[in-house]
Order: sequence, then structure tokens, then C-alpha cells
Amino acid sequence: MIGGGRDAFIGAVHRMAARLDDRYELVAGALSSDPERARQSGRDLRLDPERSYGSIDALIEGERRRDDGVDVVSIVTPNHLHYAAARACLEAGFHVICDKPMTTTVTEAEALCAAAEAAGRVLAVTYNYSGYPLVRAARELVRQGELGPIHRVQVEYLQDWLLEPLERTGNKQASWRTDPARSGPAGCIGDIGTHAFQLAEFVTGLRVRRLAGAVTSVVPDRPVDDDAQVLLEFDGGARGTLWASQVATGHANGLRLRVYGRRAALEWCQEDPNRLYLRPFGEPARELVRAGPGTASPTAPIRIPPGHPEGFLEAFAQIYRDVADRIEALEHGTPPPESALLAPDGREGLRGVRFVAAVLASSAGGMRWVEL
Repeated sequence: MIGGGRDAFIGAVHRMAARLDDRYELVAGALSSDPERARQSGRDLRLDPERSYGSIDALIEGERRRDDGVDVVSIVTPNHLHYAAARACLEAGFHVICDKPMTTTVTEAEALCAAAEAAGRVLAVTYNYSGYPLVRAARELVRQGELGPIHRVQVEYLQDWLLEPLERTGNKQASWRTDPARSGPAGCIGDIGTHAFQLAEFVTGLRVRRLAGAVTSVVPDRPVDDDAQVLLEFDGGARGTLWASQVATGHANGLRLRVYGRRAALEWCQEDPNRLYLRPFGEPARELVRAGPGTASPTAPIRIPPGHPEGFLEAFAQIYRDVADRIEALEHGTPPPESALLAPDGREGLRGVRFVAAVLASSAGGMRWVEL
């Protein structure tokens, strides 16, 4: 693991998710850009001191020399460090799992995809909400034609934790997420808007052709956006809207997707993830419960019996499981399982970075339409 040391939220989430299905073991890390903090974090996680490195370069050099060196590197640093770390690891022969957004610029994202292809390594991006069983069930309903032709997509991701200027109080998570030098040029639209965008395309199977967006900073003097609204136009003519906000008063983690077709609509909310609503035209709504009839499938595996809810960590773990399956299939020269093909890869990471760039360009141009 690169990053994810003391006081890091997402690093701990990645570690729990990776362990959940017994497919990974954390054996080495460069857990902070500060060498002493990296070593302290390694002790916290009971790493072998010889494999708790003070820098990315030291980790790569040390692990390449070992017969039992790491297979996969998980990158959980602030955004501005993703590209250099991921590229160095790919070129050293390691598979890479990178948190989103994959990079802070389109040029870097394109280069990273090229590096993964040249190295013949797996590059995955943790758009973890696509790992929920009922999100995958929703995707299958669309592909089976249950909704009919889609004409409207509504997606929103609403939080309120940045309603106050926490970055000025020493809050570590707020500090780097609102600093363009570390978050990149985007704030909210890059942090959670990319999740909403990926979810909409993942479930519908449609691609956004062009968009028009407006970003704003509600908190005075905040240098990156904390609220964004985007109009979407999909291939085939469907239209949609995306709202991402970290200043939406009263919302904790309100990721919600609604898809409307000629025959039926569906709705899913991350805060109640074990229910999916299918609303056929002219008929009563149907509530599909996790592992209930019509929801089990090879792409939406279930870990625990019905009645036991699966949540955020299990969805995150599904991405890690899918990546493990892809890596093993690649190394054995065998076809990967069907579910493994749904693991978000570098191409989806690149698409997310292009989405962010297009929204910022549209907003800067007075909410003009921008091709994606």
C-alpha cells in the first residue's frame, strides 16, 4: 500500500475491503510521504520493519529484489500523487489498484492507461459503489430490457460535511480535499461527482455524449468547488442531470440513482443499499430485496444469507475480489469470471477524469455544452 497511514480514512477502508474475501495480504507499504510517519504507521499495522518503507522508490526497489515481493500495489494517497506512484509501480511490473479520481489531468490518465497496457498489468480504479449486489442487479435489469428504451437518468451524490470551513480547523480530510495542489483543480465534482457519473453509466450501459455543468463554492474563499450541477446528454438521446454537493444541508452520504425507461423505472439509494425499486408503467412498484427472487446472478454475488444486509465494505470488497480474479486469470492465461469483467479499470478511470475536465471547462465557459 502507498499512502493510508495514520489518520487516513480511505486507506483503512481499502485494507478492510481487501481482507474480507481472503484474497490479499498486506505485507509491505510506503504509508506516508513523511518517512518517520511511514515507519510509525507500519508498526501500527504490524508490518515487517524491513518492508515498511520511507518512500515509494524505496518500496519499489525493495520489493523488486525479493523473491516474495508484492504482486499488487494499492494507491490511497491524495489525488496529486496517484499518477507518479501508479506509473512507477506499473513500470516496475506490479498490478495497481488506485483510488479515484485516477489522476488530476486527462493527459496523465491517458499516459497511465498506456503504461498499464505496455506493462501488461491490471490497472483498476475503486469506483466501489458499482460493487453493490443490487447495483449490479439494476444493471442486469436494464440489459434484459425490463425498462425499455431509456429516456431519463437522474443521479445525485449529496453530503453536508463541508458546509463549514473545516479545512481551516486542521481537519486532515478537508484540508487536502479543498487544496488544489493536492486534490487537483476539482473539489466536490472530483471527489464524489465522479462516483455519481460512473454509477449512471455503469447501470444504464449508456455513455454521456456531451454535458453542460456549473460548479460553485458555497463556502467563501474555498478555492475548489463544493457544489456542482450538470446536464447530461447520452448516446441514443437520453437526457439526465447530475448533482454533487458537499454542502447539501442534512445529507450524510446520499448517493441516489433513478433511471426512467418507456416500460419501467428503477431507483436505488446507497443509504438503503439492500433495496432496489422497479416501477413498471401502469403497475404497482416492485421492491427487490438483496438476494431475493430475480436479484441473484454471477455478477452480483452474495456473501451472507438473506436478511443479513451487505453494505459499504462488502461493496468495496467486491471490487477487490473482481480485481483478484482478473489478475489470476491474466497470470494463468484463462478467461476471467463474468463478474471480474465489471471491475472498473483504467479506461473507466480515464473516463472519470475526462468527465471532471469537461464539467470544469463547461462551467468556466458559462455552462456551455462540452463534448465528452
